[in-house]
Amino acid sequence: MKTLFPLLAALLLAGCATPSKEPQRYAWVAGLKPEKAEYYRRLHANPWPSVNQMIQDCHIRNFSIFEREIDGKLYLFAYLEYTGGDFDADMQKMAADPETQRWWHQTDPCQLPLPDAAAKGKIWADTKEVYHLR
Repeated sequence: MKTLFPLLAALLLAGCATPSKEPQRYAWVAGLKPEKAEYYRRLHANPWPSVNQMIQDCHIRNFSIFEREIDGKLYLFAYLEYTGGDFDADMQKMAADPETQRWWHQTDPCQLPLPDAAAKGKIWADTKEVYHLR
């Protein structure tokens, strides 16, 4: 027992000292239809637990959507941190989930794609990170 305790303590400390993988950060922009804005806000004020769980199951954390009016038009800015090993596979998993599909069936009609996203058949336009403070 005397030798087991120091070994367990060393293993625990080593685990604590192991640096965690830095998350990948993603952000997107889309428009928000004025006539659907209030509905969109209500949906996100009470998101479905199954959708939140799928987001977490797909290794996403710190997911936020912000709204901003610019020159009389509404825009959405989405940010998330991804901690998994295969973003595309996790996004495919999410897209295949029936509850997430139902959620998107409610949210997608509220959103207006920017021209470059629309040209690609997408709603959310990709962004480029230009600064990050650790």
